[in-house]
Amino acid sequence: MSEPLRDPAPDAVDRTELEGPPTGPRRVLIALYAVFALAATARGIVQITTQFDAAPLAYALSLFSGVVYVAATVGLVTDRSWSRPLAWAAVGTEMAGVLVVGLLSIFDGAAFPRDTVWSRFGSGYGYVPVILPVIGLMYLWQTRRSPDGPPHPAG
Repeated sequence: MSEPLRDPAPDAVDRTELEGPPTGPRRVLIALYAVFALAATARGIVQITTQFDAAPLAYALSLFSGVVYVAATVGLVTDRSWSRPLAWAAVGTEMAGVLVVGLLSIFDGAAFPRDTVWSRFGSGYGYVPVILPVIGLMYLWQTRRSPDGPPHPAG
């Protein structure tokens, strides 16, 4: 006798078609990440193409931060099986990057003759770069899926 067909595990299913557009805190978080993705990527591209020799590390980090913000945006805006891990990796990388670059830019200014998005913990951007990953990580934690069910109510 053949086994009955089983539904795939909820976490293994791409849920894009099942859920509506983002609302509430998720929408605000996505908007902030999208703005930073555009700003940091554009800044990095312009700096690298026009004045890379002046501060190669700083300008490469600006572009890298843009790529991280793009990844975080994609991870937050989509609801596929790979979205949450991507968002966790990107926001975690952003948090580590802001802290490391922030500390280095304060204690070893020679390493960063020009600012990056993450220099001095994002002071050039109103410290949003150091606040955003904290909020992002809190959101991801609050909306994590329990092993046997839907996401927690904060999502």
